[in-house]
Amino acid sequence: MIALILAAILAGLVTMYFNRRLRASNAAHGMVKIVGAVNDLPAGIPLAGKDLELMDWPSNLQLPGSFAKMDELLGRPLLRAKSAHEPILQRDLGAEGSGVGLSGKIPEGMRATAVRSNEIVGVAGFLYPGSKVDVLCTFTQPGTSGGAMTHTVLQDVEVLTAGQTIEPDPSGKPQTVNVVTLLLNPEDSQKLQLASSQGTIQFVLRSGADQKTVELKPTRLEQLAGIVPAPAPAEGPVKKTARRTPAPKPPSLYVLEVIQGTKRSEEKF
Repeated sequence: MIALILAAILAGLVTMYFNRRLRASNAAHGMVKIVGAVNDLPAGIPLAGKDLELMDWPSNLQLPGSFAKMDELLGRPLLRAKSAHEPILQRDLGAEGSGVGLSGKIPEGMRATAVRSNEIVGVAGFLYPGSKVDVLCTFTQPGTSGGAMTHTVLQDVEVLTAGQTIEPDPSGKPQTVNVVTLLLNPEDSQKLQLASSQGTIQFVLRSGADQKTVELKPTRLEQLAGIVPAPAPAEGPVKKTARRTPAPKPPSLYVLEVIQGTKRSEEKF
């Protein structure tokens, strides 16, 4: 009992000491008022007076992008969800007059471009708002005798919405959606539209920390079959020879194992 009483007294004294130090620090530096959220606010809503409050903030802890007046935020769309009593910063808001809902989440100069999706294109349902993907297109180039090819059309593209979901699911449960909306600039929007009309679109999920772009050449069907194109003939007169040209080697046989649930099958080409 004596040990418990001494421990309680010691804890109380330590708490009082640090409380006084904190108050003295705040009094020395002063407090300022900044605008914060009254309650939890979802993304995409226009801010109203009932959503905002003025909260105390130490003047010695600068918070770039904060607001001192609530009037500066009224009517502006919220790009990111905010927790109760969390400061609202400039980066959390859309431009004035940019609209609400999905349009409020589109930065200036960017476009929201929708693409049809299924379980394969949508990376088995693991595409969420905020995910980063590469966009691949498999097509046959018109006017050529070559076979199909796959080309990486876009890299490091942000998923704006998955279906009608603007915010990611906290549980991370996969969900198949019919449409995926990407955040693109106008030029990339045209590329995506052309790619979707010429061939098959496939998303490749990438790490959000990986923002590098790489130089990739299209992959052609001949490369998969192991057929190497014959070298171009050398310039100059061609000398006749009695040697017979060796027959080309037959292409290698590739076996692809396909797993669908509990079923397995093999495709040879």
